[in-house]
Amino acid sequence: MQTELAPEFQGTTDGREAEAILRKCVHCGFCTATCPTYQLLGDELDGPRGRIYLIKQVLEGKTPTRSTQLHLDRCLTCRNCESTCPSGVQYGNLVDIGRKIVDQKVPRPAMENALRWTLKEGLPSPLFAPAMKLGQSVRGLLPAKLRAKVPAPQPAGAWPRRAHVRKMLMLAGCVQPSMAPNINSATARVLDAAGIQPVIAKNAGCCGAVKFHLNDQDGGRAQMRANIDAWWPQVEAGAVEAIVMNASGCGVTVREYGHILKDDPAYAAKAERISALTRDLSELLPELVPLLKGRVKAPAGLVAYHPPCTLQHGQKLRGGVEVNLRALGFDIRVAGSESHLCCGSAGTYSVLQPELAYPLRDRKLGHLNQLQPSAIVSANIGCITHLQSGTQTPVRHWVELLDAALAD
Repeated sequence: MQTELAPEFQGTTDGREAEAILRKCVHCGFCTATCPTYQLLGDELDGPRGRIYLIKQVLEGKTPTRSTQLHLDRCLTCRNCESTCPSGVQYGNLVDIGRKIVDQKVPRPAMENALRWTLKEGLPSPLFAPAMKLGQSVRGLLPAKLRAKVPAPQPAGAWPRRAHVRKMLMLAGCVQPSMAPNINSATARVLDAAGIQPVIAKNAGCCGAVKFHLNDQDGGRAQMRANIDAWWPQVEAGAVEAIVMNASGCGVTVREYGHILKDDPAYAAKAERISALTRDLSELLPELVPLLKGRVKAPAGLVAYHPPCTLQHGQKLRGGVEVNLRALGFDIRVAGSESHLCCGSAGTYSVLQPELAYPLRDRKLGHLNQLQPSAIVSANIGCITHLQSGTQTPVRHWVELLDAALAD
């Protein structure tokens, strides 16, 4: 796509990157067919091709409007379009650039700004844990919409204490320890059973995705640098062989540290190394299966699996969970229709765009429930919480299922 950058963007980092991405787009429209918001709204400007055109106009000097901002806000950043695109357009990077520029030029209403600030500052905050605990203590009294965001209290279970030669770093995350603490401890127990010692660096915190995708990109980068600093001594010493992510939303972000910090002279090389070491938990399954086989007693009943967008489109990891859990005896299936579409969680999207997020959730659950599962599993805390708010069927992380089936 031919693009003539306005003078203010010529020679800038964002301008050069955006122009290179735009030049790959041939405007074929294949992406439109797999865009969740286009499926719901049927508006060209609420699909990737239309949003690309809006960003192109802004980069060429057209003044963005509140309408421009709204169409970009409605994007889930699910990156399904990247999986569909025959030209390899890096839409996720382009929409990050477009949103940043538009937000600099288009003021938001005060209430909208306040909500976005609360999310970006509150979710990664140390105050989130006590706030969640308080919410859980009065959960039954909360309005339905708020109750949907406060999962029932969950015991974490024991953390393994054995030492192993093999060690891997884990990221505790910002919201997962409070909302679903068993995910991290179940991960640790499964790794321990396979002879791998999980290590959590004390000063590592939020992966940076929340702030970065709410257009506080400087704040997001600061959190990324803090994580690199926390992990680097063990990485540099060769004490760990990987950084394991059990939340695919965090995983896709950490895998992109190298790209996001590429222009930071102090962190570019370190960030690239961190990204290269990062592995989703499902990527370990091929080596875990032979180590755990014979020690797993898979429960009866079909399990439905929802692959998060951050796993299948962001990290391009497909099929690993289903294939390897089947090898361990689980009857796990993906709903055949629309398994590629987003469930509507998308980080903070379900809070900011509920009128789109909840129809997408119900559409996803409709397909999953056709399988009549005894449980639904996924690989991201956001998807798990969002789906659970719409069904009585238990929704869990797949590693919790595996952990529960491990013989003592």
